[in-house]
Amino acid sequence: MKLPLIGALVAGALAAFAQAPYDLPALLLVGMAAAVWLYRHMVRPLRAALLGWAFGVGYFMHALQWIMSPFMVDAARHGWMAPFALVFLSAGLALFWGAAFWAARKLSRSSWPLILTWSAAEMLRAYIFTGFPWAMPSQATVDTLASRALAFAGPYALNLILIVAAVGLVARGRWRRTLLPRGFALVVLFSLFMNATDMNLNVAIGKHYFPDGETGRPVIRLIQPNATQRDKWDPEKIPVFFNRQLQYTAAPPTDPQAPPDLVIWSETAIPWALDLARGALREIAAAGGTAPVALGVQRRSDTRYFNSMVALDPTGVPAQIYDKHHLVPFGEYMPLGDFLANFGIYGLAARAGNGYSAGPGAKLLDFGPLGKALPLICYEAVFAHDVNAAPARPDFLIQITNDAWFGKGAGPKQHLAQARMRAIEQGLPLARSANTGISAMIDPYGRITASLPLNSAGFLDVALPRHLPATLYSRTGDLPFAVLLLLGLAGAAVRAGGVARYRGP
Repeated sequence: MKLPLIGALVAGALAAFAQAPYDLPALLLVGMAAAVWLYRHMVRPLRAALLGWAFGVGYFMHALQWIMSPFMVDAARHGWMAPFALVFLSAGLALFWGAAFWAARKLSRSSWPLILTWSAAEMLRAYIFTGFPWAMPSQATVDTLASRALAFAGPYALNLILIVAAVGLVARGRWRRTLLPRGFALVVLFSLFMNATDMNLNVAIGKHYFPDGETGRPVIRLIQPNATQRDKWDPEKIPVFFNRQLQYTAAPPTDPQAPPDLVIWSETAIPWALDLARGALREIAAAGGTAPVALGVQRRSDTRYFNSMVALDPTGVPAQIYDKHHLVPFGEYMPLGDFLANFGIYGLAARAGNGYSAGPGAKLLDFGPLGKALPLICYEAVFAHDVNAAPARPDFLIQITNDAWFGKGAGPKQHLAQARMRAIEQGLPLARSANTGISAMIDPYGRITASLPLNSAGFLDVALPRHLPATLYSRTGDLPFAVLLLLGLAGAAVRAGGVARYRGP
């Protein structure tokens, strides 16, 4: 049993090379296929579960190495937690995959139930315990032709497609003789090698679907101050970062014929709570001139704090306010936070006790000629269903984030990949302002039209791409796929019960 477990760990680590910063998506399919091949030799459900768990541990330990970075911001206080965070998070997430392998083996001695149980496990991972769908298999496809399925089927159905391909690569018995599973797997593998941005799809599909760009579109200025998390709240450096953002906001337009129509600052862009920042807000609005400014700020209400985004009117008064509703557990808030505070335990980003409070839900902000935008603050862009929760279809998406927490490599790049997924799923452009990067404009196909490098300071004037008609996934959300998945699992359970009765006691 030791050798299969070691093989599963190695296969998981190999599959994680599909995620940023490596971006080798074909290795995802190879690693998953290796796990399925090992699974075929696990007759007992418990051994199958251990194999799936080991594969998950190898995968998540590699893909989520960046999770240690937040604990190193204040190393004296939190540094000791970093290795435990990586180990326990990876082991915990791997339980979903271990349960999927166990359930599949309970249902059948064949490999095909793994398609249903593994897909279900990934969907559950996105929803239960507030959800954490980071590094799901479909995330690795964002640069490839396979990512186009996101607009039609969404991320969880694309997970299923990838799992079908992995099972198909090692198909055996009568399924192997039909050549269908192997052929499907090769088509998916081919799509993972095809870079959707580099391919000349204008010829194959038509410029209506992949336009080369338009003139006369509204211009958004994205501000990136590059305030490292260690320095962000340093009283001596606060004026440096604040003045830097003011200077970028007031700078002449990159194109004199196309001044900015909107300026976006990043998450918690200023250190003062909203009610204490009236003077600063007036300076920000004045620097914006005729362009409204939207920025991230902490907001106080009685004894509660909110992680918010505000849109300022020309006088610096917050005309519109959105409070983040999907918070990071153990980061922005601590369960039983006031009690744990007695022992000196706080969330990493918490300002006091329980930390931030959750807002009431998704909300659209109206930016006049630009249209209505759905704001997403940092972590909210990780969840496809948070975008589908918009009260109406927006014209574009805005993500403000402080990825300084995520380190200088994989974390920010994986976060950007997820923002690109949301754009594809909705057929909407996404304007992204990140404190330390990567700030970018993303078109409705997930392509980056312009960006600022990671860990650099600057600003970017970039045209807002036109949105597409509502995608199938934006109209249906996850419910149809969830229903089909439940029906498939129910059918597999009925079939397994029928086989057991046929075999006798």
